[in-house]
Amino acid sequence: MVISRLLGGLGNQMFQYAAGRALATTHGAEFLVDIRDLIATPQHQGFELLTIFDCPVRLADKAHLRSVLGWQSSPTTQRLFRQPLLAGLRTRHLVIEPYFDYWPGFRKLSPPSYLTGYWQSEHYFHDFADIIRSDFSFRRPLADHNLTLEKRISETNSVSLHIRRGDYVSNPQFFATHGVCSTEYYESAIKYVSDRIPSPRFYVFSDDMEWVRSHLKIRHPCCYVEYNKGTDSYIDMQLMSRCKHNIIANSSFSWWGAWLNGNSDKLVVAPARWFANNTHTPDLLPSAWVTL
Repeated sequence: MVISRLLGGLGNQMFQYAAGRALATTHGAEFLVDIRDLIATPQHQGFELLTIFDCPVRLADKAHLRSVLGWQSSPTTQRLFRQPLLAGLRTRHLVIEPYFDYWPGFRKLSPPSYLTGYWQSEHYFHDFADIIRSDFSFRRPLADHNLTLEKRISETNSVSLHIRRGDYVSNPQFFATHGVCSTEYYESAIKYVSDRIPSPRFYVFSDDMEWVRSHLKIRHPCCYVEYNKGTDSYIDMQLMSRCKHNIIANSSFSWWGAWLNGNSDKLVVAPARWFANNTHTPDLLPSAWVTL
């Protein structure tokens, strides 16, 4: 049995699911997810994988957790044992991501395992990319405005452009950790793409469209997508994945929008500096993506 602890927003949950699903598939093991953190401290829209995607996800209950972790299954004990100084006291079944870079020790793991971490690298699930893409097939077909927009996206040299602000700006702790991509980054990315893609049309996604309209001048045909709110926010990712090319923010949400883009000739541009606090991220972006 492999259990992945889920926390954070949708993009984070997708990375945590993908890593656990890959490990379980490697060993032919049962795979479950632990959503206790999302229930205790919900962020954004809470646990969304079951409602958004066609993934065969099962929820771990207390009996599952005890069968894998034994006496270390309680949230209090796990918080305590996440401290590096107590690493030597953990059982081998409690697997805590040791650092943000890709950890080669992941490939040596075997069930039963409980995974806690962010696991933000394609390396954790690259061997099972087809399975992950299938699991992350969007459950609901697009409708109304979004269906019309999808048709336009398919008929143009479409480029998604994602500007993440929101809690990155409003929460001082998030701002210190993540920061926001500069207007210079977006201007450079737009130029990079438009120099290589004939007649690009930009589809702009943001949680602060007022700021985008005021600060970012796009001298190409563009469409501002600003009607997917609340529980429909994930549709922005769905539409990003339908675009032929992508310019992403320092956000796991648009990372997945670009990764799920099935265009074999896609051009993906990402920020070279992902974190404001200079966290090392050599394995975060697929090698074919362009960094600026």
